[in-house]
Amino acid sequence: MKRRELERLYDEHAPALFRLGMVLLRHEPSVQDVLQEIFAKLAKGRGRWTSPETERAYLLQMVRRAAIDLSRREKVRREHAERHRRDPIFERSEDPDREAFRERLEVALMALPEEQRIVTVLKLWEERTFEEIATICEISPHTAASRYRYAIDKLRHHLRPLYEEL
Repeated sequence: MKRRELERLYDEHAPALFRLGMVLLRHEPSVQDVLQEIFAKLAKGRGRWTSPETERAYLLQMVRRAAIDLSRREKVRREHAERHRRDPIFERSEDPDREAFRERLEVALMALPEEQRIVTVLKLWEERTFEEIATICEISPHTAASRYRYAIDKLRHHLRPLYEEL
């Protein structure tokens, strides 16, 4: 589909498509993702209607289908995350002190910002260098080292009372 045609479709139909998306998803960033997906399909030539009268109906149908697909994907993602949230990150221990430490470590680790948590896991448990972490996370080695340092400080602060207790 040509650019002018896409622009026309957007100008004429975007408010209606956005409105339906908001009714279905109730989350503006998700609606924007759906609309982007639809217009990307149209740009690639996917999506045809039979007459100018059915144009808007077809586009609204595309929004509805894309919103349903997105909702299903998010539901599966949430269920998967919930299922794994209940699984321990580290192996359970029969020793009550080790088990208490494992539980507190998991809580402390999950309390870290995601960027710091990823770097910490890669450094400590995957034994990766900062250069390797930088490549994996698409950041500089300096940023990886900084995130690791901040994470270790937070973990020390969070776990120090338990360590002193044991």
